[in-house]
Amino acid sequence: MADHILEREQRLPGRPADVFAFFADAGNLEAITPPLLRFRVVTPRPIVMGPGTLIRYRLRVHGVPLRWLTEITLWEPPHRFVDEQRTGPYALWEHTHTFDGDGDETIMRDVVRYRIGLEPLGMLANRLVVRRDVERIFDYRAERVAQLLSGR
Repeated sequence: MADHILEREQRLPGRPADVFAFFADAGNLEAITPPLLRFRVVTPRPIVMGPGTLIRYRLRVHGVPLRWLTEITLWEPPHRFVDEQRTGPYALWEHTHTFDGDGDETIMRDVVRYRIGLEPLGMLANRLVVRRDVERIFDYRAERVAQLLSGR
């Protein structure tokens, strides 16, 4: 099975501790996910983040309702954390978030390693639909995170 990688980098206002704190609030995921996905965190709040934290979500992908469960597998505030899908639409989903200071700003990097499964159909699905969908989600996310952290 083939793994696919999406990498993004973004300069954000604020020091790493402040930017990390925004992402440490799982509720903010709803605000940075495209409305089309109707993404909702269903784990009761407050969610105390750390290694082993499980977070449940509901969303719709192309109108199909899905449930998704992720686990925080690495938690190193304010520099890095990793969330991994435990159940959901992918055969593998591993999202590494890193936060590096640069003066009064933070360079945030996202690296997502994902696998669709069902090869060779998964490769075709990635080329035709999935890659584009993931890129659009992260495009939206980059725009919203910048807006929310700059107070716009």
